[in-house]
Amino acid sequence: MHPRVLVDGFDIAKRATLDFLEKFKTSVLMEEAPDKEMLKMVARTTLRTKLYEALADQLTDIVVNAVEGLVLDHGARHPDMKKRVENCYILTCNVSLEYEKSEVNAGFFYSNAEQREKMVLAERRQVDEKIQKIINLKKKVCDGTDNNFVVINQKGIDPMSLDLLAREGIVALRRAKRRNMERLVLACGGEAVNSVDDLTPSVLGWAGLVYEHVLGEEKYTFVENARNPHSCTILIKGPNDHTIAQIKDAVRDGLRAVKNTFEDRAVVLGAGAFEVAASQHLKHTVKKTVQGRAQLGVEAFADALLVVPKTLAENSGLDTQDVLVGLQVEHDKGNIVGLNHHTGEPMDPYLEGIFDNYSVKRQIINSGPVIASQLLLVDEVIRAGRNMRKG
Repeated sequence: MHPRVLVDGFDIAKRATLDFLEKFKTSVLMEEAPDKEMLKMVARTTLRTKLYEALADQLTDIVVNAVEGLVLDHGARHPDMKKRVENCYILTCNVSLEYEKSEVNAGFFYSNAEQREKMVLAERRQVDEKIQKIINLKKKVCDGTDNNFVVINQKGIDPMSLDLLAREGIVALRRAKRRNMERLVLACGGEAVNSVDDLTPSVLGWAGLVYEHVLGEEKYTFVENARNPHSCTILIKGPNDHTIAQIKDAVRDGLRAVKNTFEDRAVVLGAGAFEVAASQHLKHTVKKTVQGRAQLGVEAFADALLVVPKTLAENSGLDTQDVLVGLQVEHDKGNIVGLNHHTGEPMDPYLEGIFDNYSVKRQIINSGPVIASQLLLVDEVIRAGRNMRKG
């Protein structure tokens, strides 16, 4: 049989499966108050494919409710600065607050100590003026209240400037990473400023709690209780690099699953339920409407869909034939069921909370037949290439 006949059957089966997916999917409400239970079920389904159940369930809440705050991988650089402050105004800036040498080599000569002192003061004046502007803003928003003031700077802050800030009760972090600066604005609000000229309260962010915490030998600064966070940190700890990498991959997949659910506003029953239902639909309904040998392509597509429940059964140490027969019998009765990998028996994935992403299923159904068709028609591609070279 010519491969083109099978490919025609694949195209018919693909369109029919996509139409079936539209009817099979379950809509999810994602308005002002998203369905968090549904998001948790989607995230849990994804995470349990990567990690053991206890850790996956723990990460599920973290992935869905990841709005606690930010973690910065550095701490304050002055011993007199507070380690924990509440009700904080956050100034995010990218300003050099340290004495910088001039680009031109120059020499200064003085004849007494008074002249030397004046020269030192003149060198420091520019930096001190910047520090004073920050202190003035702090006094403007914090005096007479129990609020605190935190400066997080992308550039350096020299020891003398840190000392001035510490005397005013300001917590200052220097040389923050650029990615942290961008996230701070998203999490705490305000604006990242490149100059301390014309500072106003409108550029300040807000956090309910800022504190320093030591993990191992590293200092971390936690920024929590932001008013309207649009960015957050998930801090992963593990006994070795391999474990951390494994958890990191799982968390990334879980976050993407939640994101896809938000965008799709729909989910698909998992545990192999969709694949078995689509396969039965192709064999019992679609195949009868197809004429000629293209039916074989439809049947091959339907058999290929069953690879998912077969793989689930194999990974669970179950007999694939027994599992498939049991699932198909239930679907023939009109029951939408998936595989319980603990017992090998059919179960209702809706009651068990097992859901897959709609967009992922759609993408697989779209791309799989295209790749298979290219492989089947590779002879025609090679032949066409040879004819082009002859021409």
